[in-house]
Amino acid sequence: MDDKKIALIFKAFCDENRIKIIKMLRSGEKCACKLLEEINVTQPTLSHHMKILCDAEIVVGRKEGKWTHYSISEKGVEQAKECLQRLTTLESECEDKSCCEK
Repeated sequence: MDDKKIALIFKAFCDENRIKIIKMLRSGEKCACKLLEEINVTQPTLSHHMKILCDAEIVVGRKEGKWTHYSISEKGVEQAKECLQRLTTLESECEDKSCCEK
């Protein structure tokens, strides 16, 4: 996973409203109209948040009429878990001891 993708994933999780949206979607797919009611933002602001979540592949959307219905992407969640795991796993000791002894 490249650094740009990692940054997109972390960006998705670094906003209070996006966290609220993710929490709402844990119970299943929601229409954008329902999300608007619950998080009390304007439609353009919701669209901005949903674009970030979808770009990070944490959330997927499907059009139905004039509304989009959003749900959590299991594939995206697994990618985010893997990303965090890789970033926080300590590497084995330095094999070139000379760099550590200076």
